[in-house]
Amino acid sequence: MIPRMPTTSLPSFRPAQVADAPAIVALVESAYRGDSGRLGWTTESDLLDGRRTDVDGVAALLDQDGSVVLLAERDGELLACCHVERQGEVGYFGMFAVNPLLQNGGIGKALLAEAERHAREHWQCLAMRMTVIEQRAELIAWYERRGYQRTGEFRPFPYGDERFGIPRRDDLRFEWLVKTLGGGAA
Repeated sequence: MIPRMPTTSLPSFRPAQVADAPAIVALVESAYRGDSGRLGWTTESDLLDGRRTDVDGVAALLDQDGSVVLLAERDGELLACCHVERQGEVGYFGMFAVNPLLQNGGIGKALLAEAERHAREHWQCLAMRMTVIEQRAELIAWYERRGYQRTGEFRPFPYGDERFGIPRRDDLRFEWLVKTLGGGAA
């Protein structure tokens, strides 16, 4: 008899509540900043210092019309989160974080698909867009494998605004990525 590999159940998804804000902040900080972020591959620790978000910022997103923070959980444990905002016929995807110890396990891919589904089905969005720091080539490639396209359009990094982190270099900028969500043009 061939032993069966244990199966990992897919995460469940739900919209965050205000009470979830401290756990969301802890997850985002662990994935993007400091030594814990270096455990995964999505860290910005070599590009930015400082905080990535705070409880007040997350609470504001939760209180905003046309905005949702989606959580991926398994057995009550927070695994990943993302923010999705309706901007007309386009959804904006951001604040995407997966527990660094669980990265490369399919959780991020599943949450991204859930965010796209949410934007398409709840808001009838025709496309999803996001900004990614241009220097994060590996992350941009990950999004490209999921159907996102580089637009060649850039947005300056907000130097001097510590809400976005403290830059460790002076050449940062964001590139817009976009993906059509079926049926319409971006």
